[in-house]
Amino acid sequence: MKDMSKTLYYAHDPMCSWCWGFRPAWEKLQALLPDTIQVVKLLGGLAPDSEQPMPQSMQQYLQQTWLQIEQRIPGTRFNHAFWQQCQPRRSTYPACRAVLTAALWHRADAMTEAIQHAYYLEAKNPSDEATLVGLAKSLAIDPVAFTERLSSEQIRIELARQLDCCQELGVRGFPSLVLQQGSKKLPVSIHYTDPQAMLEQCTVLLGD
Repeated sequence: MKDMSKTLYYAHDPMCSWCWGFRPAWEKLQALLPDTIQVVKLLGGLAPDSEQPMPQSMQQYLQQTWLQIEQRIPGTRFNHAFWQQCQPRRSTYPACRAVLTAALWHRADAMTEAIQHAYYLEAKNPSDEATLVGLAKSLAIDPVAFTERLSSEQIRIELARQLDCCQELGVRGFPSLVLQQGSKKLPVSIHYTDPQAMLEQCTVLLGD
């Protein structure tokens, strides 16, 4: 029997500023999707582990990106004090692992949102383990157990698996949407302010 399963993959990173801007449209799109389409969220891992300070050129680029997002996506806010109050590092794998670890307590989505709020609104650094453990505690996850799992081989293997999935789907940036039906993998254009357009695109791609 031919496999006609329908899956919408959402590739993201909790420290991706465009994913933060996309959040409202993504939440609305999920509410609009028919039950026949399964949603699978994949962590893309923008930047591997690093203890090195972020180069000034990268800091300036990201600060400009935040300003650009605020202008392009109405209602999106950033706390620009982050760049003065924290020591930025180009390291998002810890935040990705925190989401996977929180999933063990069925709190993955809550952790993603907590990381985004801490980073973009509260000027806290999710590249720091102490920040992530504090967020886990705020989500009623035992901080000792969370810390142990955060650096476990199980979590590292799962992150590697999700990174591989993103590559297999042809993801080249975040956020990304890929619709799969059987063996077909179809990219869906991101619309930061128009979830209806993405829904219609899914409908056309599936031929429904």
